[in-house]
Amino acid sequence: MVVKTRAQPPFEHLAGRAQLRSSSLVKMPTDPVRGLNLKILLDLLPVVVFFAVFRLAKAAPQVAHAWAGALLGSVAAADAASDIVPVILATACAIVATLIQVSWLLLRRATVTASVWLSAGLIVVFGGLTVWLHNEWFIKWKPTLLYWAFAAVLGGGHWIWKRNLLGALFSSELQLPQAAWDRLLIAWTGFFLVLGCLNLVVAYRFSTETWVNFKTFGLLGLTFAYSITTGIYMARHLKAPSNG
Repeated sequence: MVVKTRAQPPFEHLAGRAQLRSSSLVKMPTDPVRGLNLKILLDLLPVVVFFAVFRLAKAAPQVAHAWAGALLGSVAAADAASDIVPVILATACAIVATLIQVSWLLLRRATVTASVWLSAGLIVVFGGLTVWLHNEWFIKWKPTLLYWAFAAVLGGGHWIWKRNLLGALFSSELQLPQAAWDRLLIAWTGFFLVLGCLNLVVAYRFSTETWVNFKTFGLLGLTFAYSITTGIYMARHLKAPSNG
Protein backbone atom coordinates (compact mmCIF):
# COMPACT_ATOMS: atom_id res chain seq x y z
CA MET A 1 0.00 0.00 0.00
CA VAL A 2 1.32 3.36 -1.00
CA VAL A 3 0.80 6.17 1.48
CA LYS A 4 0.54 9.54 -0.15
CA THR A 5 1.97 12.46 1.67
CA ARG A 6 1.45 16.10 0.98
CA ALA A 7 4.33 17.41 -1.01
CA GLN A 8 6.15 20.11 0.87
CA PRO A 9 6.64 23.27 -1.19
CA PRO A 10 10.25 23.80 -2.18
CA PHE A 11 12.35 25.53 0.50
CA GLU A 12 9.36 25.77 2.87
CA HIS A 13 11.45 24.68 5.81
CA LEU A 14 14.13 27.17 4.86
CA ALA A 15 11.56 29.94 4.58
CA GLY A 16 10.24 29.07 8.00
CA ARG A 17 13.70 29.25 9.52
CA ALA A 18 14.42 32.50 7.73
CA GLN A 19 11.20 34.01 9.08
CA LEU A 20 12.14 32.89 12.57
CA ARG A 21 15.61 34.35 12.27
CA SER A 22 14.35 37.62 10.78
CA SER A 23 11.86 38.09 13.59
CA SER A 24 14.62 37.58 16.15
CA LEU A 25 16.89 39.97 14.27
CA VAL A 26 14.21 42.63 14.36
CA LYS A 27 13.87 42.34 18.12
CA MET A 28 17.47 41.87 19.09
CA PRO A 29 18.93 45.36 18.38
CA THR A 30 16.38 47.15 20.53
CA ASP A 31 17.37 45.44 23.77
CA PRO A 32 21.11 46.19 23.61
CA VAL A 33 20.46 49.78 22.61
CA ARG A 34 17.98 50.22 25.44
CA GLY A 35 20.38 48.59 27.87
CA LEU A 36 23.24 50.81 26.71
CA ASN A 37 21.15 53.96 27.05
CA LEU A 38 20.07 52.91 30.53
CA LYS A 39 23.67 52.20 31.54
CA ILE A 40 24.82 55.62 30.32
CA LEU A 41 21.95 57.27 32.18
CA LEU A 42 22.85 55.43 35.38
CA ASP A 43 26.53 56.30 35.05
CA LEU A 44 25.72 59.99 34.56
CA LEU A 45 22.91 60.17 37.12
CA PRO A 46 24.93 61.67 40.03
CA VAL A 47 26.63 64.19 37.70
CA VAL A 48 23.34 65.30 36.14
CA VAL A 49 21.62 65.54 39.54
CA PHE A 50 24.48 67.59 41.00
CA PHE A 51 24.43 70.05 38.08
CA ALA A 52 20.62 70.35 37.99
CA VAL A 53 20.25 70.94 41.74
CA PHE A 54 23.13 73.44 41.79
CA ARG A 55 21.54 75.39 38.92
CA LEU A 56 18.12 75.38 40.54
CA ALA A 57 19.58 76.53 43.86
CA LYS A 58 21.45 79.37 42.13
CA ALA A 59 18.31 80.42 40.27
CA ALA A 60 16.15 80.44 43.42
CA PRO A 61 18.47 81.30 46.34
CA GLN A 62 15.70 82.01 48.83
CA VAL A 63 14.09 78.63 48.21
CA ALA A 64 17.53 76.98 48.39
CA HIS A 65 18.30 78.62 51.73
CA ALA A 66 14.91 77.55 53.07
CA TRP A 67 15.47 73.96 52.00
CA ALA A 68 19.01 73.96 53.37
CA GLY A 69 17.78 75.36 56.68
CA ALA A 70 15.02 72.75 56.90
CA LEU A 71 17.24 69.82 55.98
CA LEU A 72 20.60 70.82 57.38
CA GLY A 73 19.87 73.15 60.26
CA SER A 74 21.93 76.30 60.64
CA VAL A 75 23.72 76.16 57.30
CA ALA A 76 21.33 78.59 55.64
CA ALA A 77 21.71 81.22 58.31
CA ALA A 78 25.45 80.77 58.73
CA ASP A 79 26.35 80.72 55.03
CA ALA A 80 23.50 82.62 53.40
CA ALA A 81 25.85 85.12 51.81
CA SER A 82 28.19 82.48 50.34
CA ASP A 83 28.04 80.03 47.45
CA ILE A 84 28.07 77.04 49.77
CA VAL A 85 24.31 76.48 49.99
CA PRO A 86 23.87 75.41 46.32
CA VAL A 87 26.94 73.18 46.62
CA ILE A 88 25.67 71.53 49.80
CA LEU A 89 22.22 70.88 48.34
CA ALA A 90 23.69 69.58 45.08
CA THR A 91 26.12 67.35 46.96
CA ALA A 92 23.43 65.91 49.21
CA CYS A 93 21.22 65.11 46.22
CA ALA A 94 24.19 63.59 44.35
CA ILE A 95 24.86 61.29 47.32
CA VAL A 96 21.23 60.16 47.25
CA ALA A 97 21.42 59.63 43.47
CA THR A 98 24.59 57.55 43.90
CA LEU A 99 22.98 55.34 46.54
CA ILE A 100 19.97 54.86 44.25
CA GLN A 101 22.30 54.01 41.37
CA VAL A 102 24.19 51.32 43.29
CA SER A 103 21.05 49.96 44.95
CA TRP A 104 19.28 49.60 41.61
CA LEU A 105 22.24 47.69 40.15
CA LEU A 106 22.34 45.37 43.15
CA LEU A 107 18.59 44.74 43.05
CA ARG A 108 18.83 43.93 39.34
CA ARG A 109 21.73 41.58 40.12
CA ALA A 110 23.81 43.54 37.65
CA THR A 111 27.57 43.77 37.87
CA VAL A 112 28.74 46.77 39.88
CA THR A 113 32.14 47.61 38.42
CA ALA A 114 35.11 48.63 40.53
CA SER A 115 34.98 52.14 39.06
CA VAL A 116 31.35 52.55 40.17
CA TRP A 117 32.21 51.37 43.70
CA LEU A 118 35.19 53.72 43.83
CA SER A 119 33.21 56.71 42.58
CA ALA A 120 30.35 55.93 44.98
CA GLY A 121 32.71 55.63 47.93
CA LEU A 122 34.43 58.92 47.13
CA ILE A 123 31.21 60.88 46.69
CA VAL A 124 29.69 59.45 49.89
CA VAL A 125 32.81 60.15 51.96
CA PHE A 126 33.94 63.48 50.50
CA GLY A 127 30.42 64.63 49.72
CA GLY A 128 29.40 63.75 53.26
CA LEU A 129 32.28 65.84 54.59
CA THR A 130 31.17 68.76 52.44
CA VAL A 131 27.62 68.55 53.79
CA TRP A 132 28.71 67.98 57.39
CA LEU A 133 31.47 70.61 57.58
CA HIS A 134 29.92 73.09 55.12
CA ASN A 135 33.14 73.01 53.12
CA GLU A 136 32.96 72.78 49.34
CA TRP A 137 36.59 71.76 48.91
CA PHE A 138 35.96 68.13 49.79
CA ILE A 139 33.58 67.63 46.88
CA LYS A 140 35.83 69.70 44.60
CA TRP A 141 38.68 67.28 45.23
CA LYS A 142 36.55 64.23 44.51
CA PRO A 143 36.98 64.20 40.67
CA THR A 144 40.74 64.64 41.02
CA LEU A 145 41.05 61.75 43.46
CA LEU A 146 38.90 59.56 41.21
CA TYR A 147 40.99 60.28 38.09
CA TRP A 148 44.27 59.87 39.96
CA ALA A 149 43.03 56.56 41.37
CA PHE A 150 42.34 55.36 37.82
CA ALA A 151 45.83 56.47 36.79
CA ALA A 152 47.38 54.73 39.81
CA VAL A 153 45.61 51.45 39.04
CA LEU A 154 46.58 51.49 35.37
CA GLY A 155 50.13 52.70 35.98
CA GLY A 156 50.71 50.44 38.99
CA GLY A 157 49.47 47.40 37.10
CA HIS A 158 51.83 48.17 34.23
CA TRP A 159 55.01 49.22 36.03
CA ILE A 160 54.76 47.28 39.30
CA TRP A 161 52.84 44.09 38.49
CA LYS A 162 53.81 44.07 34.79
CA ARG A 163 50.21 43.70 33.68
CA ASN A 164 48.32 45.69 31.09
CA LEU A 165 44.87 46.03 32.63
CA LEU A 166 43.37 47.56 29.49
CA GLY A 167 44.50 44.58 27.48
CA ALA A 168 43.24 42.19 30.15
CA LEU A 169 39.80 43.82 30.08
CA PHE A 170 39.30 44.20 26.33
CA SER A 171 41.61 41.71 24.61
CA SER A 172 38.79 39.17 24.30
CA GLU A 173 36.82 41.67 22.19
CA LEU A 174 39.60 43.59 20.46
CA GLN A 175 42.65 41.96 18.96
CA LEU A 176 45.51 44.47 19.13
CA PRO A 177 49.28 44.06 19.14
CA GLN A 178 50.79 44.15 22.61
CA ALA A 179 52.70 47.32 21.74
CA ALA A 180 49.42 49.04 20.88
CA TRP A 181 47.90 47.99 24.22
CA ASP A 182 50.96 49.35 26.03
CA ARG A 183 50.74 52.70 24.25
CA LEU A 184 47.02 52.94 25.00
CA LEU A 185 47.59 52.22 28.68
CA ILE A 186 50.28 54.88 28.97
CA ALA A 187 48.09 57.35 27.07
CA TRP A 188 45.08 56.80 29.35
CA THR A 189 47.23 56.90 32.48
CA GLY A 190 48.61 60.28 31.44
CA PHE A 191 45.17 61.50 30.44
CA PHE A 192 43.70 60.71 33.86
CA LEU A 193 46.61 62.48 35.55
CA VAL A 194 46.04 65.57 33.39
CA LEU A 195 42.29 65.56 34.08
CA GLY A 196 42.94 65.46 37.82
CA CYS A 197 45.28 68.43 37.57
CA LEU A 198 42.87 70.38 35.35
CA ASN A 199 40.08 69.90 37.87
CA LEU A 200 42.23 71.43 40.62
CA VAL A 201 43.31 74.34 38.41
CA VAL A 202 39.71 75.25 37.65
CA ALA A 203 38.60 74.66 41.26
CA TYR A 204 41.27 76.93 42.76
CA ARG A 205 41.52 79.64 40.13
CA PHE A 206 37.86 80.12 39.14
CA SER A 207 34.50 80.49 40.80
CA THR A 208 32.47 77.57 42.09
CA GLU A 209 29.92 78.08 39.34
CA THR A 210 32.64 77.86 36.69
CA TRP A 211 33.98 74.72 38.34
CA VAL A 212 30.52 73.08 38.28
CA ASN A 213 30.18 73.84 34.57
CA PHE A 214 33.67 72.50 33.87
CA LYS A 215 33.06 69.36 35.92
CA THR A 216 29.82 68.66 34.08
CA PHE A 217 30.70 69.58 30.51
CA GLY A 218 34.47 70.07 30.37
CA LEU A 219 35.62 66.83 31.98
CA LEU A 220 32.96 64.73 30.27
CA GLY A 221 33.59 66.42 26.93
CA LEU A 222 37.34 65.88 27.15
CA THR A 223 36.82 62.23 28.09
CA PHE A 224 34.42 61.71 25.18
CA ALA A 225 36.78 63.37 22.70
CA TYR A 226 39.75 61.37 23.98
CA SER A 227 37.74 58.14 23.73
CA ILE A 228 37.01 58.87 20.07
CA THR A 229 40.69 59.62 19.43
CA THR A 230 41.87 56.41 21.03
CA GLY A 231 39.09 54.52 19.24
CA ILE A 232 40.46 55.72 15.90
CA TYR A 233 43.93 54.60 16.96
CA MET A 234 42.61 51.18 17.94
CA ALA A 235 40.77 50.79 14.63
CA ARG A 236 44.03 51.37 12.77
CA HIS A 237 45.78 48.60 14.71
CA LEU A 238 43.05 45.95 14.85
CA LYS A 239 44.25 42.54 13.77
CA ALA A 240 42.33 40.78 11.04
CA PRO A 241 40.38 37.80 12.41
CA SER A 242 42.04 34.48 11.71
CA ASN A 243 40.21 31.96 9.50
CA GLY A 244 41.62 28.89 11.04
